[in-house]
Amino acid sequence: MTIKLGVPSKGRLMEKTFDWFGARGISLARTGSDREYAGKVDGIEGVELVLLSAGEIPRELSAGRIHLGVTGTDLVREKLGMWEQQVKELAPLGFGGADLILAVPACWVDVETLDDLDAVAAAFRKTHGFRLRIATKYHRLVREFLRDAGVADYQLVDSQGATEGTIKNLTAEAVADITSTGETLRANHLKILSDGLMLKSQATLFKSRKAPVDDGEKAILTRLVEQLGIEN
Repeated sequence: MTIKLGVPSKGRLMEKTFDWFGARGISLARTGSDREYAGKVDGIEGVELVLLSAGEIPRELSAGRIHLGVTGTDLVREKLGMWEQQVKELAPLGFGGADLILAVPACWVDVETLDDLDAVAAAFRKTHGFRLRIATKYHRLVREFLRDAGVADYQLVDSQGATEGTIKNLTAEAVADITSTGETLRANHLKILSDGLMLKSQATLFKSRKAPVDDGEKAILTRLVEQLGIEN
């Protein structure tokens, strides 16, 4: 009988997650070298630490291979269709904050809102013969956001690297990306649309709705959430 807890395997997210659990009497630690994805849990019986990339955790929760997982709300909502049917949000952890935003070149002085972008996109297609390109790695969230806003004349360009640089490199006309301070956007002469905030994200503890649990595992889960001071 074991509850599997998925945690980011490296960097600030891992350290902050360890700190958050440690402050509540549960010690998480990585064992072995940085190349090994092994860990241990002290302070509660029956919980196994699984170290994964933050991007893998939504998939593992959805597949029911882990019972709990810490990852960004942006990753869960991007990677899981109808995410609320697959996972339950147990607790925001208060770190890893970032905004998913839509930004355009700062020199577009007449483009401040999504309505302005819609008008520019229609004109762009007439002039250039192809749709205005928006570089992003958040395809699901951007499509849903622009559909709800009534923006149609655009195409998404996949960007897994430095999204803000795609405009300078002439591979996109706008970007949709995560930002915490806005400094990188400003450095690349971009501005956020006044109504271009799509999602406020932070590191969050999620519970899988798909992972099978027996009575013993339910008891472990109950003890864990009680010790963490959150509702199951």
